[in-house]
Order: sequence, then structure tokens, then C-alpha cells
Amino acid sequence: MIGARGVPATFGGIERHVEELGARLVARGHEVTVFCRSNYSPADLGHHRGMRLASLPTVGTKHLDAIVHSGVSTLRAMAASYDVLHYHAIGPGMLAVLPRYLSRAKVILTVHGRDDERAKWGRGAKAVLGAAGWLSARVPDATIVVGHHLERYYREAHDRRAVYVPNGVRAGRQRPADGTLTRLGVQPGRYLLFVGRLVPEKAPDQLLEAFRRLPGDHRLVLVGDSSFTDRFTVGLRELAAADPRVVLPGYRYGAELEELYSNAAAFVLPSLLEGLPLTLLEAASYGLPVVASAIPPHLEVLGAPGPGRRLHRPGDGDGLLDALRRVLADPRAERVGAARLRDQVMRTYCWDDAAERTEAVYRAVLER
Repeated sequence: MIGARGVPATFGGIERHVEELGARLVARGHEVTVFCRSNYSPADLGHHRGMRLASLPTVGTKHLDAIVHSGVSTLRAMAASYDVLHYHAIGPGMLAVLPRYLSRAKVILTVHGRDDERAKWGRGAKAVLGAAGWLSARVPDATIVVGHHLERYYREAHDRRAVYVPNGVRAGRQRPADGTLTRLGVQPGRYLLFVGRLVPEKAPDQLLEAFRRLPGDHRLVLVGDSSFTDRFTVGLRELAAADPRVVLPGYRYGAELEELYSNAAAFVLPSLLEGLPLTLLEAASYGLPVVASAIPPHLEVLGAPGPGRRLHRPGDGDGLLDALRRVLADPRAERVGAARLRDQVMRTYCWDDAAERTEAVYRAVLER
């Protein structure tokens, strides 16, 4: 596995995808190596959940972190005898051209989203990622996508058949309010929750602007921090400082995050761009009412709007404010709708199924 920051996963959807998928492939009898960035995973941790971890250095800057590590990992992997090199994300996938034509290993690329459309990149980086997107449809032995909207994109834009393998989700582990909420100064059922990187395409600034116009004593907890977006994050903190109801606790993991999911009034994700957000699946697995932008990845998960699943047009601040009002107006009805959503999500998004489908892709390219 090449392209993720590494495992154990703390923050980042790709990292959790790699961890859950890799662990299940090990359980199915495969030997799995995850190439980890030394600035993310502990260098002295040799194994995790049956996966072998190979910690390699990188250059920890916005433009070089992923590509340098993927290059070093590719060279190391090509010197070994792997059957499959599995890249994650289109940027790291640029390096797949080397093993595809200079080694006997089969090359798989999982596309987690249109990275060339992310707002944090400048014109030059977007041009490079655009080229990477072109290569992603032509170089790998197989291209996997996590959403039906990406499957359609590869078919219509590149005339390429991509294999749909969605993310999975585990059942939410309910935790009582036993410390984290007290430390953050929030009460059970009296706060809205956002979880994710504080980057422009997830629109936390638009959420803050809408929340400031929401009357009442509910609070807003924005769990996350910068992802090479320090200037944006500083502006976000300045905006939050104008409303004492807003809490920015940084990243939270494990039991702390489970406690926050378990006791929120609703989960909010007003993103402008996503692949298939794991945080949305996680929130649904806790039976949380959801407010989300009506972008294709969210619609795949949520379907039609209604109690427990309130939608708004992406970028529409007034629509977001109305959705927030709706989700707080009748908590009992929203919870009933959210319970139906939870059952639907748990039936549809399963890590065991993802591992089985991925294994089938491996076998297909190896037998070809």
C-alpha cells in the first residue's frame, strides 16, 4: 500500500481506508505491507493489525510530502517481490508508471476523490494533479473508485471502466459523556458537530457564518485542524472568536471522538468537494441526524432529504442555516429518521465487502 500517510490511522480518511482494508486482507491470508511516512507513523512500530509497516522519510511540506514519500516507497517496493502495488490517491498514483512498465508487479490505484479540484492547491499544483488524473485512467492495471459519481466520471471523461469499491464503516461505539464534553464546555445533546480537516473544500467557514445567525444556546464543535492550510485555519479561528458558542478543540481520536459522536445533537458536513467521506458514514453509524450539502457523494449516502438527513445546496449559506434550524426543531423526529439512515448505511457500507471486492480486483489482474 503506497500513498497514505501510514497506520495506525489517526486523522485522514485514506489512512483509515488503508488500515481497515489492509487488516482484512491479512485476515484473508495475504501478506500486506504499508509504506508509512516517518512524520506520521511511529518509526519503531514494525507491525499493526497483522500488516507490516515500512517507515520511510519524506519532505514534510505541502507540495512535497506525498509525492516524495510515494517516490521513495515506489523505489523500495520495486526492489522487492510484491505481486501487487496498490496506490491510493491520484497524486501518489503518478509514480505508478514506474512499476507498471519497469517491474513484474501489477499496479492498482484507488481514487478517493478529485484531488485536482481541491482549493488548497495553486495553479501549478492543479496542473500537475490534472496530469495525474489523466494518468490514473491509463496507467494502472485496474482503477478503483470509492463512489458511483467517480465511476461515472471515469466512464464519461476518460472512457475507462473503474471498479466501484466503496468505503466501509464500523458500528458506532456509544460512549457516555464522561470527561471530554466537560473539558470542552459542552453538554450532551446541546451541540452541533463537524469532524474533518479544516480546508476550504469542506466549508467550515461557511458553517461558522451560518451558525452565527442561528439563535439559541446550542454550541458548535469543529473537530479538526490544518492540512497545509495554516492561513485558512488562522482566519477560521479569528471568525470563531467572534462567537463564544464555537469550540475548536483540534483533532480528536479514539474514545474522545466516540464520545463526541455519541452525544451530539446533529452532525454537519457542508463540503463543496468530497470522495466518499468516512466522517459522514461514521456519524450515520451513531444514529446522528445529519446536515450535509447536496453534492453527489453525500446524495449517494443520504438519498432524499427528510427527518434525520437535512440537505442544502452547496455554498448556500441561507440554505445551510435553514437546514440547521430544521434539524434542531424536532429532535425526536430527527432521531427516528437518523435511525433509519443508520440501518441503511450499515447494510450498504461494509469493510468486509470492500476487502472481498478488492481481493477480486487483485486476482483479476494477476490472472489476466
